[in-house]
Parts: sequence; structure tokens; C-alpha cells
Amino acid sequence: MGKEAVERKLKELRVQTKAYISEIETLIAGIAKGNAYNMVCYFTHAFRIDHAEGGECLCLASFHLLNLGSEQITNPSICIQMPPDSLFEFSGRYVVEGNNSTLKIPNSWERFNNDRSPNEIWLRPIEQNSIQPNESIAFTNFQVKWSPASDYAGSIIGVVYCDQNEKGSRVLNPINLNGSIPKQEDKIDK
Repeated sequence: MGKEAVERKLKELRVQTKAYISEIETLIAGIAKGNAYNMVCYFTHAFRIDHAEGGECLCLASFHLLNLGSEQITNPSICIQMPPDSLFEFSGRYVVEGNNSTLKIPNSWERFNNDRSPNEIWLRPIEQNSIQPNESIAFTNFQVKWSPASDYAGSIIGVVYCDQNEKGSRVLNPINLNGSIPKQEDKIDK
């Protein structure tokens, strides 16, 4: 093989190497960019359980939305689904849709489904209509109360909707509530 053939071969290898490097850089950029839409939603919660006669049980919870994607999430809304026909009562800090109150509360939410099922609480943030990458928002400190007179069971489910996912994403950890109330004959007199 002559000198010219070797130089031509080296030139071909350099062009090929540049093409490979360019392709690798494109792949790395895609990996670093991550998924455009990636939302995680979950509950945090604590309980106070009182099964004594006339006792009241309480679940204090917050619903978190975390944007793990590379693009902002727009127009988020949440639905908290309570068990149908249950003894569980929901309460939280929100304003009702159409309320013309001038009171501005930081991180406030608006309930916008008062005419729909009483077992579904639909909320959207008032002041924040987008969640930036690596940021989160939360509907905090809502309460679920119940006074058990008999055995009970139910799950609180959360779903997040947004422009990027109109079908919705369920929470990673629904809140499961169940308990057994001792029967009078099961109690031991001391």
C-alpha cells in the first residue's frame, strides 16, 4: 500500500470518527435532556385513630405534584376521590370557584366542581398555572375525619391532570383507611 492510499484511508477514518463522535454527542444530549413530561404525584399523611365509643379518627394529608421532566407542566389540576357513600368527611383550605373574594392567600387552591359528585374534590392552584422542571407544588393540610361505629374500609385516591396529560396520572400511594371496631361481647371487663 502506497503513501497516498494510507493518507486516503486515514482521511476516511477521520471523517468516520467525526460522524461517530457527532452521533454519540447527540445521544448524550438526549439522555441529559431527559423526558419532556415526567410528573410524580404522591400523598404524605399522618393519622390519629380513636376507636373508643364516640371517638373521632383523623387523617391529615398533603397532595404533592413534582415535575421531574425537562419542560414545564401547564394548567395542573387535581382530583381527590373519596370512597362513595362513606363515613369519611373531607375538609381543606380552598376557595370556591366564582368567589370574588379579594383575600389573597399564598399557595391557595380553588375548588371548581361543586355541582359534581360530592365524593370528588377537584382543585387547581390559583396563582400558579405551571410547574417548572424540578419544582413541586402541593395542596397541603387537608383533613379526612370519621367516627367509626362499625368496621370500615375505603381508599382516598388522587389524580393529576394537566395540558401534557389530559388522561391523568394517579398518585403513587393512595391512602387506605380500614379498621375493625371491637364488638361489645369481645371487650373484656377489668
